[in-house]
Amino acid sequence: MKIIAVADTHKDYQKLKNIVEKNPEADIFIHLGDGEHEFADVSAEFPDKKFVFVQGDCDFGHHKTMEVVEAGGYKILCVHGHEHNVQGGLDPLVSEAKARGCRIALFGHTHMYRTEILDDVYVMNPGAIDSPRGKNKPSYGVIIIDDTGKLTMNIVALK
Repeated sequence: MKIIAVADTHKDYQKLKNIVEKNPEADIFIHLGDGEHEFADVSAEFPDKKFVFVQGDCDFGHHKTMEVVEAGGYKILCVHGHEHNVQGGLDPLVSEAKARGCRIALFGHTHMYRTEILDDVYVMNPGAIDSPRGKNKPSYGVIIIDDTGKLTMNIVALK
């Protein structure tokens, strides 16, 4: 199982499309908000792919702000992060994940990538496609769950 996580594309359709094209074997593409228009365009362009989207604070459509996705034997909490105050710490996010039975929590909003395990929850921010912070390059996340249930998380920098 291969999951691609992106966030904060902020109207950069081409970079989002390139990520989908570079990962044809991915099982799920998860967009963690702030990019509703390019998400709609790219998901329409690849109707055979599975896409999930949650609304960010810069999206103005009517989308869910939280989704729980099941993949590879794991439940995954998907949020943008602004409603969980991720800039102030990850305890609210981890608590939400645990309350919903999720072993993985994905978020965006901060424009800074990170992967870690907190209180037995795999946590990932894939960074930002547009306007990354902290001298980081634009990036996205890759989660691999093998046949034994082993999970790996990696950040991929865009060139």
